Amino acid sequence: MEAITKWNRWANAHTNFFTTALRVLFGVFIFFKGILFLDQTEYLLLIFKTVSGKGAYFILVHYVAIAHLCGGVFIVLGLLTRLAALIQIPILAGAVAVNFIGAMDFASLVQATVAFFVCMFFFLYGSGRHSVDHSLRLHA
Repeated sequence: MEAITKWNRWANAHTNFFTTALRVLFGVFIFFKGILFLDQTEYLLLIFKTVSGKGAYFILVHYVAIAHLCGGVFIVLGLLTRLAALIQIPILAGAVAVNFIGAMDFASLVQATVAFFVCMFFFLYGSGRHSVDHSLRLHA
């Protein structure tokens, strides 16, 4: 527990405009990807034909959409950032795998890969000083 506290103190001390802006932009990106995910259900059904049964497809689509929409808002605000990023990691790893294995374009693969690494960064780094998490810790 002490190591996590030290890590949070280090991250808060080394927060700058770039990391805060990157967190906000990443959250907005994830949120809009969630909206696009809901808008492209026919396309997603073609991608996930390998998933057995409509029930698995239904659960997968709703998990990804809700995780992206809620996680995007949480990441923008800096509220439970590590948890929101943790929930995004399997989704983004799946996006990298689908774009790598499938017949997707190179731009989608790069986009998914960059998003995955940015998500890993915020999972490790946290929300930083300019966030709701930091404000709640100060006023608790």
